[in-house]
Amino acid sequence: MLQLLRRTMPNRQFTRFTSALAGRNGNHTHEYFPIRTDWTLEQVEKVYRQPLLELIYQAATVHRQYFDPLQVQQCTLLSIKSGGCPEDCKYCSQSSHHKTFVKAEPLMQKEEILKAAKQAKESGSTRFCMGAAWRGVSQVGNRQFERILDVVREIRSMGLEVCATLGLLTKEQAVKLKEAGLTAYNHNLDTSREYYPKVITTRSFEDRLNTLRSVREAGISVCCGGILGLGETDEDRISLLHTLATMPKHPESVPVNALVATKGTPLEDMKPVSVWEMCRMIASARILMPSSMVRLSAGRISLSPAEQALCFLAGANSIFTGERLLTTPNNEFTQDQALLNTLGLTGKPPFFPIEKEALEKTELGNAC
Repeated sequence: MLQLLRRTMPNRQFTRFTSALAGRNGNHTHEYFPIRTDWTLEQVEKVYRQPLLELIYQAATVHRQYFDPLQVQQCTLLSIKSGGCPEDCKYCSQSSHHKTFVKAEPLMQKEEILKAAKQAKESGSTRFCMGAAWRGVSQVGNRQFERILDVVREIRSMGLEVCATLGLLTKEQAVKLKEAGLTAYNHNLDTSREYYPKVITTRSFEDRLNTLRSVREAGISVCCGGILGLGETDEDRISLLHTLATMPKHPESVPVNALVATKGTPLEDMKPVSVWEMCRMIASARILMPSSMVRLSAGRISLSPAEQALCFLAGANSIFTGERLLTTPNNEFTQDQALLNTLGLTGKPPFFPIEKEALEKTELGNAC
């Protein structure tokens, strides 16, 4: 019956009809908004350029088919090694190429990191993310990498999802992180392939894709998104979405960041990103990658409670909590809790998709 209606109804009418059938627990069939990796650039553009309210409506419908829309994952991001990065990313306060307020610091001690992870869990976070201002693990050597692996093991034993962003990775390094218990690895593409050389010259777009392949092959969840407000066009945002949505497997997490312009960086005078731009990117990501967590990330502090609510409606289901995001200010914990309570949103339990997938394959094999 629904297949007949899909052939005869206009797209908007069919979307509204099927959304009425979708329960808030995501138990409606995924047949009508399937996960696909064969999007053409033209199709991505068609999704992105829809009238904004229609785009948000469709994204909210998709969201309800894959997730409980009243659950929001709370994550904590800690800079475990700040400043002194040799990369020249024009947006980054931690680059040694720019004169900013950030000073180079050594890797934090294990006890400090574990204390922060414990506090994050007590505050409701289910994912603990660690960032190090390195070009990559190979830059710092095995001794510091072993310290990271030890910390990953300890935090995973707390029952938290563990994410890291350590720059470029080889396949061997990714495997070691997996064996230590790392849940996810963040490595953003930042912007489109076409615009990328205008933002970063010390690391190529292909370097980033190679790291993502190493992470995926090691069996670690991929966290990969971009930054709005770097001077890119809508065409660049569409191209970035196309790259993400046509990966062999979608990133399990897609952070949508708004540039936090920092004095001393080449992008310190960039115009702030509007909530409408954020919602358009979030909603497009939700439709194109329906089973991915879409994270409302950097720049959220500039959004009012009502604007943040609109982003949740558009399909965002994850945020960073805590006083800082690496080196930039973030929303206060009490403000976040008040907003979630007002909207009737609850925290999302920790989830380990790669492990779940492996278990399901094993059970299927045993059944056969």
